[in-house]
Amino acid sequence: MKLNQNTIAGLAELLESAELQAHDVVKITDAHPEMDWDDAYAIQAEILRRKLARGNRLVGLKCGLTSHAKMKQMGVETPCFGFLVDYFTVPDGGEVKIKELIHPKVEPEIVFVLKKALKGPGCHIGTVLDATDFVMPGIEVIDSRYRDFKFDLKSVIADNCSSSRYALGGMAVPLAGLDLRTLGVVMEKNGQPVAIGAGAAVLGHPAAAIAMLANHLGARDEEIPAGTMILSGGVTEAVSVAAGDHVSLRIQSLGGVSLKFI
Repeated sequence: MKLNQNTIAGLAELLESAELQAHDVVKITDAHPEMDWDDAYAIQAEILRRKLARGNRLVGLKCGLTSHAKMKQMGVETPCFGFLVDYFTVPDGGEVKIKELIHPKVEPEIVFVLKKALKGPGCHIGTVLDATDFVMPGIEVIDSRYRDFKFDLKSVIADNCSSSRYALGGMAVPLAGLDLRTLGVVMEKNGQPVAIGAGAAVLGHPAAAIAMLANHLGARDEEIPAGTMILSGGVTEAVSVAAGDHVSLRIQSLGGVSLKFI
């Protein structure tokens, strides 16, 4: 680590205040080009500590940067990972208030819920599938706190991977008979298709993202507990939304989920 604890605490306060007050900031590596990956995750962890100290609850985890092409572009070998707390949760068909966000975008997600704990190193797709209780459709609302949605990877990790809101569909589908790689995904905005893809867009298999998360935590002697809900990463590109938009997602064999933006 390159940053001291006071700097980490100050950057966590800066980024969390930007999230809670819905205002943007410049990416933090502009002022701290020396910061490393451990610093970025330490800032994220301090943001979570602040939220838990105020009584928020941790309700899940998320994977981001889950495209091989994007990882190559950014010069990294693993996705980035973040956390989800209770007030991020929006019910299926529920409303998201634009005034609480800065420049929101939506992504379609295949969501995993575990029945067994996962811990790396050595976690792989088979381990994840064996540990999965069921999968669900989900919409993640990402909302970077950085001006004009421009950032580098260390800055976005510190900013909890742009996490802000999410909604889960009502169907909990066991894996038996499913090939997550070939599940078709269609996301619509105001009745018009805006993103189409398949599960294989997430690292070739969505479970690969969960395995990488388990191995990432294992390197820190942490595990993913049984019962954890995990967003495995955007199947398609993110789509911008504004007040008045209605977004719906359908995933083959998993059902659908929708959100309204007001």
